[in-house]
Amino acid sequence: MLAQLDTERLESGDASKREVPDLAVERLFNSSTAASRFLQAELELNARLQMLSFGNPVRYTYNPLEYAWETHQCYVENYCQEGQSVLFLGMNPGPFGMAQTGVPFGEVKAVRNWLKITGRVGRPADEHPKRRITGLDCTQSEVSGARFWGFFQELCGEPNNFFRHCFVHNLCPLIFMSESGKNLTPPELPAAERDALLSCCDSALCRVVTALGISMVIGVGKLSEQRARRALSEAGISVRVEGIMHPSPRNPLANKGWASVARDKLDQLGVLGLLTR
Repeated sequence: MLAQLDTERLESGDASKREVPDLAVERLFNSSTAASRFLQAELELNARLQMLSFGNPVRYTYNPLEYAWETHQCYVENYCQEGQSVLFLGMNPGPFGMAQTGVPFGEVKAVRNWLKITGRVGRPADEHPKRRITGLDCTQSEVSGARFWGFFQELCGEPNNFFRHCFVHNLCPLIFMSESGKNLTPPELPAAERDALLSCCDSALCRVVTALGISMVIGVGKLSEQRARRALSEAGISVRVEGIMHPSPRNPLANKGWASVARDKLDQLGVLGLLTR
């Protein structure tokens, strides 16, 4: 049913509506790899999110799992694999990261040059004039993403050394903006809209953790950590939930040496050894 819903929605001639080709959807639902299980969960989340609406202060809502599906699918199919036990969890896309590339913390240079992600990136149907989507051609760097992937590049050398045990995901795939173009995080939404949104995202996270056999979720920032702990606990899923500092430049502590803090915390959690062997 979901595959039919998505393919019918995406068969129009509008380029912004052709993000997930029908054959790709059919192939996903006939496969049992870790990557296909993950993408199935995301397509089902997308179908639920399409039923939601957002009012003030939200004026623009982008979903890179629609218009940047090709690059997102490239990321998942290249790097989501059996045996990964650690899930790094962000909250939602940044305007110059995943919003442009379809990859969590997806700073463009890291996505192109280290992760080697390719694919077409379309555009949302309703774009803010100051927040245009230019995809892998975006010239603005997202500091959080550059710090995040730059740290793991220096630590691991090759992407496969990271993804052998770890994967990176966002709790919510949507990015919200006000009339002025200001980025709005899910906690800043009106209570009813926030709760409806996060209820959908919590359910999808529980499915992802179960489908991939994750044993530890590491929230990147307090919001992701707290939300994951609550969602998984309420669902009765026995998974260790921890957290690391968010690399955002709005965090004064992160600006004083985020990589050093992250390394020490991962060492404490017993994850560092998985990445440096």
